[in-house]
Amino acid sequence: MHRRLIAAALCAICSLAAARTASAQQLDLPRPSPNARVSQTLGYTEITVEYSSPAVKGRTIFGGLLPWDKLWRTGANVATKVTFSKDVTVADKAVPAGTYSLFTIPGQAAWTVILNKNASASTDEYKAEQDALRFSATPKVVPARERLAFLFSDFGEGGGNLDIEWATTRVSLPIKVNTEAQVQAALTGFTNSAWRPWNSGARYLLENKAGSKGELDRAMQFVDRSLAIKEEWFNTWTKAQLLFARGDKKAAHQWAEKAKALGDKSDGFFFKDEVTKAVADWKK
Repeated sequence: MHRRLIAAALCAICSLAAARTASAQQLDLPRPSPNARVSQTLGYTEITVEYSSPAVKGRTIFGGLLPWDKLWRTGANVATKVTFSKDVTVADKAVPAGTYSLFTIPGQAAWTVILNKNASASTDEYKAEQDALRFSATPKVVPARERLAFLFSDFGEGGGNLDIEWATTRVSLPIKVNTEAQVQAALTGFTNSAWRPWNSGARYLLENKAGSKGELDRAMQFVDRSLAIKEEWFNTWTKAQLLFARGDKKAAHQWAEKAKALGDKSDGFFFKDEVTKAVADWKK
């Protein structure tokens, strides 16, 4: 009995030693097409792309390695995934929040760009009936790029482009987000008893809606709520800027002087130079 136990233990030890030896002999080398991830926030919406990035390696890519008019997973190894944290519009078509696989069909004159609801679909598993979006895009010639890359360009709070670049080709997905409606909903439903959030709302409207009288009036209501809770140099300065934007330079100067007086007593007077300049300029 004891001999059997000893033999079993020795076998187990030998097996473990063999496994460790085999593991030690494995090489951990870089992948030919390394994993990549890019993310960008547009307003409230985060857009993320996860993909594998193959290299050119001296090959003809489009019309060569990738034949014209054939479905491509737009990356290597596994499905390329695009995730939208909120509902968006891509190429003027509504796309609900979620994760999608990205396929393309490269063509000499135009590409077909596809977002598919099966986020992990391979080329063999792709089914057109699961498409969430399909549109035509015109490729552009760009400086050579050795590895496939996804980039965000021309973006702001309202949207931008998600660019696919490889070799000397770029194809763009134009994306719009619903920041404006989301901001208005946040401002409309906002209630708070602290001065800072009301001031932040006023500054947002001031900086983004400076040409709209209605929004300036709304911003003034916000800053007055902030000032009613507590007068600080920052919300006092916001009111001065709003008055100046509305053309009331005399009142703007008075509030700027008040903001400077309060700010000079504060350790965090981070707009000191701007306020000081306004006090001098608006006095004229």
